[in-house]
Amino acid sequence: MTTIRTRFAPSPTGLLHIGNARAALFNFLFARHHGGKFLLRIEDTDRERSTQKAVDVIFDGLAWMGITPDEEPVFQSTRQARHTEVALELLEKGLAYKCYCTPEELKQMREDAMAQSKPPRYNGLWRDRDPSEAPEGAPYAVRIKAPREGETTITDLVQGEVRVANAELDDMIILRSDGTPTYQHAVVVDDHDMNITHVIRGDDHLTNTFRQAMIYRAMGWELPEFAHLPLIHGPDGAKLSKRHGAQSVVEFRDMGYLPEALCNYLLRLGWGHGDAEILSREEQIKLFDLDGVGRAPSRMDYAKLLHINAVWMRQADDERLTDDVLERLKAVDGVQVNDTTRTRLLALMPGLKERARTLVELTENAQFLGRQVPLPFTEKAKKLLTPEALQILDGISRDLAAAPDFTAETIDSTLRQFAEREGHKLGQVAQPLRAAVTGSTSSPGIDATLAALGRDETLARTGAVLHG
Repeated sequence: MTTIRTRFAPSPTGLLHIGNARAALFNFLFARHHGGKFLLRIEDTDRERSTQKAVDVIFDGLAWMGITPDEEPVFQSTRQARHTEVALELLEKGLAYKCYCTPEELKQMREDAMAQSKPPRYNGLWRDRDPSEAPEGAPYAVRIKAPREGETTITDLVQGEVRVANAELDDMIILRSDGTPTYQHAVVVDDHDMNITHVIRGDDHLTNTFRQAMIYRAMGWELPEFAHLPLIHGPDGAKLSKRHGAQSVVEFRDMGYLPEALCNYLLRLGWGHGDAEILSREEQIKLFDLDGVGRAPSRMDYAKLLHINAVWMRQADDERLTDDVLERLKAVDGVQVNDTTRTRLLALMPGLKERARTLVELTENAQFLGRQVPLPFTEKAKKLLTPEALQILDGISRDLAAAPDFTAETIDSTLRQFAEREGHKLGQVAQPLRAAVTGSTSSPGIDATLAALGRDETLARTGAVLHG
């Protein structure tokens, strides 16, 4: 039985776009589901645009998403000799030919075709000419001989049966006049040599598949199975762009999304399995197959992603969230990041993560834990600290100072006893206390908040408000 082998083959010319990230995820899950191998190939033949920084962005993004290749990544630029070897083999077999057309001649061909309302394609000028007619020492490109009769059929695992008349295909270049292989040629040679059984990619590559099939068939190689995924559009149905919001994996990471949430969302963007929505990686591997992929383009729903992220935030490990937030707090002015801050944050994390949808929100809500007196106050918090509220704050501070211990349970009973004794509602006691110790009007339960800060810090903060 053939081992299934998939690949993700990005060009390192920019950010890891969300559409590419989904293609990587689908390739990874498909391989895992079938007990196969997932491979990574960096298509860096465009040496001017391919940068090490862009390669690192791809590696970092995939690692963050938990998508790891089963073999060492292949760099297409290292395989040029092999690409050339195959092109020359096709030349020897008479299945490709040398084309000596100059750029000016090619330009004229395009203009002539367009003037006749035809597609601007190469007209086969050198296809059947005697090589002896070639200008001596002139540079040449190598073109493959496209079939001219009949049609080519691809049975796509997502799109179904797709056909194109061979007359629509031209004799494409496989080796440029400078000796470098074209993308269409290199991809085929690499996929064949890497034993790729399934090519899963965006449906913007569907026309490429018919061109690439020419090379497979000319070489007598078996074609892989193809699955072309519908593209991701913006919420308005237009092509996803900057005006819609974040588009790259790095942007979503910086905005405070968890990788589990982004992967979970991308999986459900164009693939479905009943009503299942929140799926662990193990469940994804168990359930994913290509028959669940739809044919229609998906629409990016940022509100849905935010909801899914909030669900994963509540499920996330407190230690891990604490470490993430501490890293983000390092960039916030006036916030100390030390062992004390970490202890407070870890203690309050169960309450904090219930109230946040992203790591950015979580970080904002946690800032007060690393600040020193005097705290900055929101306008709402300032309005709460009326003369009457300060009297209440003074009284409850004395009771908290005298409490036998400073656990959340003891703090809760102390607040309730004070409110009952002084004839106040619990909220009249808790709200000015919350404003004094956090600088805002919202936080997790006041008992848990004070317990996380500890008695000394709580009294220092109330004291700064009362006597500052």
